[in-house]
Amino acid sequence: MFDECVVGVWWVWAWWCFPSQAFETHSKVDSGGYSGLRNVNTGVPPKDDQMQSFFLAETLKYLYLLYSDSSVLPLDVWVLNTEAHPLRIQCV
Repeated sequence: MFDECVVGVWWVWAWWCFPSQAFETHSKVDSGGYSGLRNVNTGVPPKDDQMQSFFLAETLKYLYLLYSDSSVLPLDVWVLNTEAHPLRIQCV
């Protein structure tokens, strides 16, 4: 199994098991953007003062698509690569 599949399954599990406001509560920074967390097993996780590029480029895009209406990106017309870029399916 590709690691992206495992990460995807984990994110879906985490999204349903934790409040949807967790990103806003624990990761959002006042100056804009989001920070990584050093240890999520603590009551108030300490921020690590950096935001990984894949967080916006992939993670939030997948979460948006996961919970958006299927007409936003119909999967019979589009396929997503491992970096969450949509590619139009072309019939040969």
